Amino acid sequence: MITGLGLATIWVLDQDSAKEFFTTKLGLEERTDMTMGEGGMRWVTVGAKDQPELQLALMLPGPPSLDPESADQLKGLIAKGVLGAGAFTTDDCRAEYERLSAAGVTFIQRPEKRPYGIEAIFRDDSGSWYSLTQPFDKLDETADWNDS
Repeated sequence: MITGLGLATIWVLDQDSAKEFFTTKLGLEERTDMTMGEGGMRWVTVGAKDQPELQLALMLPGPPSLDPESADQLKGLIAKGVLGAGAFTTDDCRAEYERLSAAGVTFIQRPEKRPYGIEAIFRDDSGSWYSLTQPFDKLDETADWNDS
């Protein structure tokens, strides 16, 4: 029986820069930073302080999980900024938008009301985009997708 999600991969172009972004700017905590075996893959994970059961693995595209051709293709998509990597939740989207903006996070959408909550969209330092969402308790089917 599956009991939950414990690890999610976020593809990044530079692990040091990504670790700095996710910990310093977003405020996540570092969970792991180690090299697996001599000359092996670097394993970097971060997570929200109040969600210890979920880790985000900040992974470079390449071996052992990807062949060189696939890694190059994925790096191109990351750099192009077309990958959405998930949604972070918050209790106050507008306040978190202000805090993260002041910390230097680049937003591509200001907080807007959606049927599922108030949402802003930001990019990490590799180019992937994320939703920052203050979810509603129940779906508001009257909310317009274009409201702000």
